[in-house]
Amino acid sequence: MTSSLMPQNPLQRLALALLPLTLVGCAIQRPPSQADAAVPAQWHAPLPHGGSVAQLERWWDAQNDPLLSTLIREAQTASPTIAQAQSKFEQARATLVSARSALLPSLDAQGNASRGFNQQSAGIANTAQLGVQAGWEVDLFGRNAGTSDAARERLEGARAQWHDARVSVAAEVALQYTNWRYCVKQVAVLRDDVGSREQTARLSKESERAGFTAPANAALAAASFSDGKVRVTQQQLQCDIGVKTLVALTGHDETDLRAQLAQTTATPLPESVFNVEAIPAQAIAQRPDVFAAEREVAAASAEVGSAEADRYPRLTLGGYIGRMYLGTPALSGSSNVWTLGPVGVSLPLFDGGRRVAQVTAAKARYDAAAVSYRGQVRQAVSEVEQALTRLASTSERSTDAQNAAAGYRRSLEATQALWSGGLASQLDLENTRRTALASELALVTLEQERMAAWIQLYRAAGGGWDVKAADPASTLPSVSQR
Repeated sequence: MTSSLMPQNPLQRLALALLPLTLVGCAIQRPPSQADAAVPAQWHAPLPHGGSVAQLERWWDAQNDPLLSTLIREAQTASPTIAQAQSKFEQARATLVSARSALLPSLDAQGNASRGFNQQSAGIANTAQLGVQAGWEVDLFGRNAGTSDAARERLEGARAQWHDARVSVAAEVALQYTNWRYCVKQVAVLRDDVGSREQTARLSKESERAGFTAPANAALAAASFSDGKVRVTQQQLQCDIGVKTLVALTGHDETDLRAQLAQTTATPLPESVFNVEAIPAQAIAQRPDVFAAEREVAAASAEVGSAEADRYPRLTLGGYIGRMYLGTPALSGSSNVWTLGPVGVSLPLFDGGRRVAQVTAAKARYDAAAVSYRGQVRQAVSEVEQALTRLASTSERSTDAQNAAAGYRRSLEATQALWSGGLASQLDLENTRRTALASELALVTLEQERMAAWIQLYRAAGGGWDVKAADPASTLPSVSQR
């Protein structure tokens, strides 16, 4: 009675026998693929321009400086960091292709030929066989699927890291370029100061010869003139180092770069070209490094499921189809040959705790990835907060710094007039000049600090990265073409 209820079809019997394995596979669980990270509801630093949004990726073009855009493009072509990021992306894509192939059947062509004693013909015979061998591992518990999911998540993370490298290189070039621009402005301030000191030294020397000025005052004026020239030389050295840094970043010919830099205008660089969202979570979503860290959490989660599935039985199917030739002195002929199977089931019994250890290691990697992701989010929020704080600070100091520079400038002009009329001493003039110079340089430094804060904010806000951006391979030449 019981035997009559059993399926007569062998495939149905196999499916019924494997039903418990399928149910066990459905019970395999893995950690959630995303790790929660606390993000504040609002920024604690002041937002520039009310917190509206623009496209960050167009920021460099909005600078209206063709040379800056050119240098950024050259740096992204020459950067070894970007080349390495692209190489990692290509490796991740190849890994994904390899992982997906484990989910599909495999086909292998086989051929062999031999000559020797054949029992069927009881004599010497020539045999040859050519066919196709097929094999497929039925992924009952998701082991191969988990590996494929992990490879896909890491591919997305590699794409994000490639863009993160691009943003970093662009920000570094822009920072070095703007530093050079403000260095040139400082040189201009110092040269104007040297011109004034030179005139004072000349007048003091003539007055000393006429007997109206003490030799000590003339010597002080000459020393002040020499000190001014030293300051110009030192500042020019910093500008030259900046040029060489740009050459190293971009690979641009130094002579040609200096010629192009000399043709650039000294107009102030625009700054308020992009803005930041009021909600940190929306700005953090633009960070490619945060996205890559989140994808690593998802990949680690998939690997936990794959390691769990490796503890359960495996089912493999095979088959062969081909044609065989047999030739003897008496007869010869060929025929088709085929086999279906074998159907193999392997059940882990004892491995010394290897598979359990692999699950434990996979869970530990998941925990580490989740902790790293939360830390990356906190770091991203901190970097944006710091940039916003610097912007707010430079904005608050800007008006006072301008007023101070203007006031010290008027004081210097008045002291020079008094000195020319003999109503102020040489020491008073030099003290006033020193203070006025310091205020002028401080004003330029403040402008440079503010521009650096904007560049930092661009970098901290993700540089306009979009998760749906084009693949690196479609926008950059391959490593072999560099």
